[in-house]
Amino acid sequence: MKRKHFASILAITAMLTSFTMTGTIEGASRAELAAIHVNKAGNFQYWNRDSAAKEKLVSYVKDVTNPKSPHFIPVEHRLAVFDMDGTLLGERTPSYTDGVFYADRVLHDPNCQVSAEDKKFAQDYWDAISQRKPVPPEIDNNLYNKLYAGLAGMTPQSLDTYAQGFMKKPVIGLTNLTYGEAFYMPMVEVISYLQSNDFTCYIVSASDRPLVRALTRDVIHIRPDQIIGSDPQIVANHQGNTDGGSYQMTYEDTIQYGTLDRVNEKMNKVSSIVREIGIQPVLAFGNSSGDYSMFRYTLKDNPYKAEVFNVLCDDTQREYGRPERAERDKKTSDENGWNTISMKNDWKTIYGDNVKKTN
Repeated sequence: MKRKHFASILAITAMLTSFTMTGTIEGASRAELAAIHVNKAGNFQYWNRDSAAKEKLVSYVKDVTNPKSPHFIPVEHRLAVFDMDGTLLGERTPSYTDGVFYADRVLHDPNCQVSAEDKKFAQDYWDAISQRKPVPPEIDNNLYNKLYAGLAGMTPQSLDTYAQGFMKKPVIGLTNLTYGEAFYMPMVEVISYLQSNDFTCYIVSASDRPLVRALTRDVIHIRPDQIIGSDPQIVANHQGNTDGGSYQMTYEDTIQYGTLDRVNEKMNKVSSIVREIGIQPVLAFGNSSGDYSMFRYTLKDNPYKAEVFNVLCDDTQREYGRPERAERDKKTSDENGWNTISMKNDWKTIYGDNVKKTN
């Protein structure tokens, strides 16, 4: 009995020691993520001290916010754009978060009515990700066309309610982490740091806009109108096949989503920025070829000093990195003069020190 009591004391002591050393014994909660703050000087906690990417960002911000610098940028032009999946939160946990979300709804929400074909597609996708197998190309290449059948018919309120439940579900392939907590702590710091220096930050994602708003609310301090994503059709429930330019909404109508109307990636990200923001960014953060057009637009003929940062998925110990892709992205970045952020070498932690890969 004494041995068991002593062992319990040791276990509790170890747990408390872990909490003291890491600041969290699991993944950072949504409340902890929301509380992340980096001051104007750049007191980063989750980046390695010798990170060249962090130092490049800090040096840039100090330069362009100095009124005496020839590179000074007025506050109204301090605009930064961020991709989401793979830039701000886990991209392959074990697949795109919006893909996992809609597969979950198609398969597990009794209110979701889809065709047998769409349900089989969702089941095949779910079988692959739940077994940590590569998603077959014929499925991965058709996610936007097939899986988003789970979006049709949802109202803004019902999507938000389902998202709140989904965000409490554990991430497949990682311990001590839910989908609502799967944000990269070092990148949350970057947003806070830029905002402390009077930058306006936008999220420009290929994930659908309603879900991005639900995921980021109360975690990332970016207003809903500063979130751009792939857009579903938005219709009135009595509208039928009548075009929106001809149909008049009635008080009996409710607003609901149709299927996905526009995928916000590659050149569409540029057109979204031009259309919805109207100001050329001076900073862009992304992680894939879907962001390359946004990178080039940020740098091309910019009247202000501009920089691009490409996040490399090179961490295979704490995350499901893809070294071959990271090497390709590093080569492309070097050829274009883009800065790179190494998840493996630049970050002290990704989600919190007690988040581990499962077998």
